[in-house]
Amino acid sequence: MDMLNVKVNGIAVQVPKGSTMLDAAHAAGVKVPTLCYLRKINEISACRICMVEVVGPRGNSLAPACSQPVKEGMEILTNSPKALAARKRTLQLILSDHNKKCLSCVRNGKCELQDLCHEMGLEDEDRFKGASHNPPLDKSATHMIRDNSKCILCRRCIAVCNQQAVGVIGANNRGFKTQVGCAFQRGLGETSCIGCGQCIAVCPTGALYEKSAADEIRAEIANPEKVVVVQTAPAVRAALGEEFGLPIGTDVEGKMVAALRRLGFDKVFDTDFGADLTIMEEANELLQRVKTGGVLPMITSCSPGWVKFCEHYYPEQIGHLSTCKSPQQMFGATLKTYWAKKNNVDPKNIVSVSVMPCTAKKIEIGRDDENAAGVPDLDYTMTTRELARMIRKAGIDFNSLPDEKFDNPLGESTGAAVIFGVTGGVMEAALRTAAEWMTGETLGKVDFEQCRGLEGIKEATLSIAGKEIKIAIVSGTGNAKIVMDQIKAGTAPWTFVEIMGCPGGCVNGGGQPQVPADVRNFTDYVALRAKALYANDAAKAIRKSHENPAIKQVYAEFFGKPGSETAHHVLHTKYVKREIS
Repeated sequence: MDMLNVKVNGIAVQVPKGSTMLDAAHAAGVKVPTLCYLRKINEISACRICMVEVVGPRGNSLAPACSQPVKEGMEILTNSPKALAARKRTLQLILSDHNKKCLSCVRNGKCELQDLCHEMGLEDEDRFKGASHNPPLDKSATHMIRDNSKCILCRRCIAVCNQQAVGVIGANNRGFKTQVGCAFQRGLGETSCIGCGQCIAVCPTGALYEKSAADEIRAEIANPEKVVVVQTAPAVRAALGEEFGLPIGTDVEGKMVAALRRLGFDKVFDTDFGADLTIMEEANELLQRVKTGGVLPMITSCSPGWVKFCEHYYPEQIGHLSTCKSPQQMFGATLKTYWAKKNNVDPKNIVSVSVMPCTAKKIEIGRDDENAAGVPDLDYTMTTRELARMIRKAGIDFNSLPDEKFDNPLGESTGAAVIFGVTGGVMEAALRTAAEWMTGETLGKVDFEQCRGLEGIKEATLSIAGKEIKIAIVSGTGNAKIVMDQIKAGTAPWTFVEIMGCPGGCVNGGGQPQVPADVRNFTDYVALRAKALYANDAAKAIRKSHENPAIKQVYAEFFGKPGSETAHHVLHTKYVKREIS
């Protein structure tokens, strides 16, 4: 690899050829602030906050560190008076048309713009005070709200929406009238938005945030006539700790359970039980399709953002989708049928709540055919961020909580279930069960390494019971488009395909704790969260879904067998063709 010698604030460093001045500064241990730049997502040099001074023979000049490549012998000054003055002036211009009601903002204390103001020691925030906008909130979407009074036009949301191959938002108008929104001034809810929430995840301010159900959930908990039950998704335990200052990738499963009990939930169960249930049904469905000549490749249906993407953009291909409900919905359906009957509780008196890394789950709970007991399988869903806010509001000292266990039996799960939270996890979990069912033999090794890694598209060929099975694993709907185009063209060689809507899987879901740009750009936070789930899996005594004793019990007492008439009624669903708008 060719290396270049540069100096940053007088410190000599070597960086690979093609590196930017931002990379060089990082190599020298210097932070250069950014507001628009996100590596491999948004590299447009729009905000100009990252200006640095470049020493030249004919005088020094300012340049954006995020996009300018370094040259051999270059000298860069990141904190010179000239560079600092340029950043301060740009920051003041941004604030001149920014809603500065920070105390009530959902991002207060976790806002990249606010942090930058603190770092810059900004005293005169109204230096360029004058005309300003007061745009209305866009509340048209089921899952989120857009507040353009807090938008800084960084265009991160536009970039990630395009990367997801959805592209329903863009910059409308020009100059001072520029605003981010949808075509023809439509509300987001009137478009073919898939609800993935990646726009929220990358937003540096409080311009985008999820619609919260926290007040309604608190009211349900306070109602003595209701049995309020909560389930938590696999990926939540790998990220919730970040909201309380713990290192990225800390598994806080035990403290999370303890916090939920202290919030007043009557039962604290695990979506991982629903994931094990999903594998039973999904593996059975795959084997049946292979045996009977059903539609192949079969594609997973756990990710509601991906499912909605398929319904909008590939409606003619929905026959490839597994009919299995997602683990969240399977759990909710089982809770209000099997568990309700077993505990003599009227399903109408059960309030079913989920904690998810995903904003698309807020759309999923309102889908048709998600009401196995005649009432919605799920009543409320909240994101990892919402749960953190509830915990703080209740005055719970999260980091001092003891580790507690989930309630049983719907809190029992296996290692196969917990890896659902990372790309490749559903495939690996399914293979652990399908392989044993196909061979009739116990697996010597349950780790399918071919399924692991954070690449957007992975392919592998497996030999099981003398049969060659080709698989594909996809994360991010931009990558899903590539795979779906092959399926549409009839050139796909695969038998089974896993698709997750968010890049890297649920650990990088749109409802997870926001990661600031200076961390995102230089730390593989997705890999750290994924590592926590794989470690959780490895530590489990039982690592195959079909060996979960609680799963065996629910089939023995209620469902009968995978794919039974009762299982189809409770655990399976159907899809609809949607238009692109």
